[in-house]
Amino acid sequence: MMANVLIYLETSHGSAGAALKKPAAEVATAGRALADAKGGTLTALVTGALAADGVLGRHGVDEVLHVDGEAYGRHLLDAQAAALEAAIADTQPDVVLLSATVLGKELGAYVAGRTGRALISDAVALTVEGGAVVATKPKFAGKAVAHIAASGPCIVSLRPNAVPPAESPREAKTRTLAVTPPAARVRLREVVPAAEKRLELTEADRIISGGRGLGGPEHWSEILDLATALGAAHGASRAVVDAGWRPHAEQVGQTGKTVSPKLYVACGISGAIQHLAGMSSSKVIVAVNKDPEAPIFRVADYGIIGDVHEVLPLLTEAARTFLSA
Repeated sequence: MMANVLIYLETSHGSAGAALKKPAAEVATAGRALADAKGGTLTALVTGALAADGVLGRHGVDEVLHVDGEAYGRHLLDAQAAALEAAIADTQPDVVLLSATVLGKELGAYVAGRTGRALISDAVALTVEGGAVVATKPKFAGKAVAHIAASGPCIVSLRPNAVPPAESPREAKTRTLAVTPPAARVRLREVVPAAEKRLELTEADRIISGGRGLGGPEHWSEILDLATALGAAHGASRAVVDAGWRPHAEQVGQTGKTVSPKLYVACGISGAIQHLAGMSSSKVIVAVNKDPEAPIFRVADYGIIGDVHEVLPLLTEAARTFLSA
């Protein structure tokens, strides 16, 4: 087993073709650091018809393995697993690194079982100590931190937004890897786009989130108005999602999405530990809550004590005035 690192990078498929998702730069940055610490090379696996993108070499990838074909146009598990297993056999890496997205978690666990590798999921930091990969991951909604060491070959999924992308430019060479996908056990009949086009939470620089303090779904337009004025994505607390006000895709927190935007505005959110686990790494946190003792104020950079129904229209008006000036 060599000290090489293999990363699997997800792509999105749109009208302009395939493009790397935002976590690609984060996984590449973490993979480059591991490869340097181990004295190995960094190889990236990309499947599907990838559009030209300079992110790979810019963030330290030495070589790109490209697997293409009709079976790789969508992220079906069997085909992606076949590609990843072929890349593992080709490069013999010490570490395989993926993003801890829905696909990444599923694919990592599936391939770990098939290849007999150790699996560490949802890591937020990675180091090398005495040749072993040591992953840091929060436990019990961030109340504790675990350090897990893998001395042998392993597969690690990295939590999105946990590692800031860093540049380490080099010329990444691309090589085609021929893989025969297995007979499909699942057939994709149709992809139905979301009725409402919105910014993806995990990729947004600005997020406006609402909580139970809004009082009901009929007041959600106040969140949407501020998000529109700021060009922001909109999220929700678990209480809001559990109440059926908003879909689970908008939930921020331990059982939702982990975000790390430049600006996070929490409106009517008390700040339960479950929610804080998903957004506390935001660069600037603004909290609006009528309870001065709400836990959210302990992590907020700026706090407004007041009724959200009075504060949000004022913030929206100020945002529109400032941005139109």
